[in-house]
Amino acid sequence: MKNNDIIIIGAGIVGLATAYKLKEAKPNLKITILEKENDIALHQTGHNSGVIHSGIYYKPGSLKAINCKTGYDQLLKFCNDNGIQYELCGKIIVAFEQKELASLENIYKRGVENGLSGIKKINQEEIKEREPYCSGISGIFVPQTGIIDYKEVAKKYRDIFLEHGGELKLGHKVIGIKQQSGVNHIETNVSTFESKWVINCAGLYSDKIAKLTDDVDLQIIPFRGEYYDIKKEKQYLVNNLIYPVPNPDFPFLGVHFTRMIKGGIEAGPNAVFAFRREGYTNTDIDIKELWESLTFRGFQKVAVKYWRDGLYEMYRSYSKRAFVKALQRLIPDIQSEDIIQGSAGVRAQACDSKGNLIDDFLIYEKNGVINVCNAPSPAATSSIAIGQTISEKILSRL
Repeated sequence: MKNNDIIIIGAGIVGLATAYKLKEAKPNLKITILEKENDIALHQTGHNSGVIHSGIYYKPGSLKAINCKTGYDQLLKFCNDNGIQYELCGKIIVAFEQKELASLENIYKRGVENGLSGIKKINQEEIKEREPYCSGISGIFVPQTGIIDYKEVAKKYRDIFLEHGGELKLGHKVIGIKQQSGVNHIETNVSTFESKWVINCAGLYSDKIAKLTDDVDLQIIPFRGEYYDIKKEKQYLVNNLIYPVPNPDFPFLGVHFTRMIKGGIEAGPNAVFAFRREGYTNTDIDIKELWESLTFRGFQKVAVKYWRDGLYEMYRSYSKRAFVKALQRLIPDIQSEDIIQGSAGVRAQACDSKGNLIDDFLIYEKNGVINVCNAPSPAATSSIAIGQTISEKILSRL
């Protein structure tokens, strides 16, 4: 039995940021991170597109909006203090049809409400000045958006945590949690630990960990985002980041172009229902996990609501031609031979039994356990703010 003040489950960027903030506030706390993999940041953190998000899309007053704004400032300071490379290159959000202009205006208004200074409406000529090969009739320039490698950020969180006496146990998959007399008994495939508090930052398996101690009405539905890489000789087509106006009836941003901090241009992602929680290819299937998703009443309601969009996303997953057609709305000159298959990531999207795809960060607290049950984008940008929020919750009760 390993006695701890706090056990954190999951060594992704949110779990590591939480550990870092706790140790920063109270260095004497005995804190252990349990991670099922043999390294940190191997899933959502290690497979994202490396964008520093401005917070322009999020509902004012929501946890996403608040934490993205606060976390953005904290992230930049952390990078400056620790020599982590990033670049605030800005992005444009582009409308192609008259019917998209109302949605574009709503995005601009949200940006203003969320306190983004310097965002600017741009016309067709100004779009061409920033992105000469981009089509569009109107747009928004967002100067706060940047690019970064979140693996490097996660590694620095880890290093600081360990330097302050924290413990990281790799290869420890949590298989059970029992609560007795105010103490949590956490069983892994290797050992058993005791702690006063448990923080669940298990990402794609956060719902399963939450259900070990609480009856939560949600399930993680995995959505894979697939990318293509633009060949080097055609990377001149994109200067920085180019996004479409998102479909207001579909809860994803649509395929876009992203310049990477370490070089290269990514195109994507789509948003495909994945056949397993860590399914990074369209042939990667886990029968048990697939069955859990398909038989979950909430997912069935989502499938009925979004079946047209879902089928189209699936079609684009198998058809490079369809994927290129979507990219050509942004850059008409892009051709199928200009791109090659790139990476993929899986988004842990929480869904309740009523068929609601949870649109905000979702954090449950009960009986010595804090469950981070929905932390998709912009969680990486917001990681220090989320970690600080969780830290303050626990420290006020210890």
